[in-house]
Amino acid sequence: MQSVFANIAIGLVTSLLGGGFVWLWERAKRRRAVNRRAAFFGVRPEETCLVVLGGQHDVPGSPHYRDVRAVVELALLAGELGCQVSVESGDFRGSNGARTEFCVGGPLADVNVRSTGHVAAYLPGVTFHPYDVGRRDSVAIEAGGEKYLFDRGSQEYAMVAKFTPAGSSRPVFLVCGQTSMTNLAAIHFLRREYAAVARRLASTERFCVLIRVSDIATYEHHRAELAKDVSTTAFARA
Repeated sequence: MQSVFANIAIGLVTSLLGGGFVWLWERAKRRRAVNRRAAFFGVRPEETCLVVLGGQHDVPGSPHYRDVRAVVELALLAGELGCQVSVESGDFRGSNGARTEFCVGGPLADVNVRSTGHVAAYLPGVTFHPYDVGRRDSVAIEAGGEKYLFDRGSQEYAMVAKFTPAGSSRPVFLVCGQTSMTNLAAIHFLRREYAAVARRLASTERFCVLIRVSDIATYEHHRAELAKDVSTTAFARA
């Protein structure tokens, strides 16, 4: 009888130890996944992230509602990674310092003048063609001699870049879409598919990619994919 109780006790202890090890392993696995995601976006838990938001080209100082939705996506991402969010307008000046900066909005038509500065200073190999109703390359993004054309409502693009400015200890995560819809699509896509994108990059410390958004009339911002890694071209100076 004593041996029966001993066997039962040993079985219980073994089960408890096994369950504890499984719990610890799963917790460590989740923590590693969070750390990899945080590293991709350049944030650290318990930090405050700076979000710089552009306006509408025809209503200066007033963000488009899709850009506001993009900020909500970023706030959700930050919350998942244990970070807080502080929001500034595109008129924000100065260094991002020790705060990871998410700068949302393209450089055209002064929608986000901070984006204009970032592109000029750190992405010399990327050109944003101005709006011109008479030109086929109106609003196109050009990198490496290839133009990514704007086909409203059918196929549009966003450029996403990550780099650390001089004098800053944390990176800038720059999202420049051809429209506010593509800004939202790029953030929505990367929030979910960052791991697949990271595997295709030479480095997640500094990169520049183009996100393609297609079938917009049917799927709006939900059908996005990585179009091309243009990091080498984007950061190269002539």
